Amino acid sequence: MSSPRESEKPPRVPRGERDELARAALSPLGEHEWPASLRIAIAVCLVLAVGVIAGAASVHDLSKHGGSLPGAALLAVVLVLLAQGMYRRRYWAVLGFEALLAFQIIVTSLALVVASTLLAGAICLLSVLLGGWLFWKLIRVMGRVQAGERERLR
Repeated sequence: MSSPRESEKPPRVPRGERDELARAALSPLGEHEWPASLRIAIAVCLVLAVGVIAGAASVHDLSKHGGSLPGAALLAVVLVLLAQGMYRRRYWAVLGFEALLAFQIIVTSLALVVASTLLAGAICLLSVLLGGWLFWKLIRVMGRVQAGERERLR
C-alpha cells in the first residue's frame, strides 16, 4: 500500500523536457536592458584593465617581478574586449568572464589556505564570496542572453 505522500508527488519530468521548460521560461534581455550583475561585471573588467595598465606602467623593472609590458597590454585588451562584449550582451563574453571568475575563485581559495595573517585571510575570503556571488548572478543573465541570441537566429 502506498503512503499518502507518494500518491501526492507530481509525475517525474524527463531531464530533456525540464531543460526545455527552463529555457522557455527565460525571457531574453530587452534591447536596452543590462541587469545589475552584468553592469557590475562590465565595471569589474574595465577597472581591472585600468589597474593592469597602471600597475605595469608603475613598476620600474617589470621583468624582475615576473611580468612584461606586452603581457599586461594583452591582458588589458582581453579585459576591455570582454567588457565590450558584455555591454553588447554577447554570450561568449559573459561565458569568458565567468571562466575568469571561476579561475579567480579557485586561486583565491588556494591562497586562503596559505594566508599567513587574519587580514590576508579576510581579503581572500571576501574575494571568494564576492566572486562567487557575481558568478551565481551571471548564470541567469547568461541564459537570458542566450535566449535572445536564439531568437535572433530564428
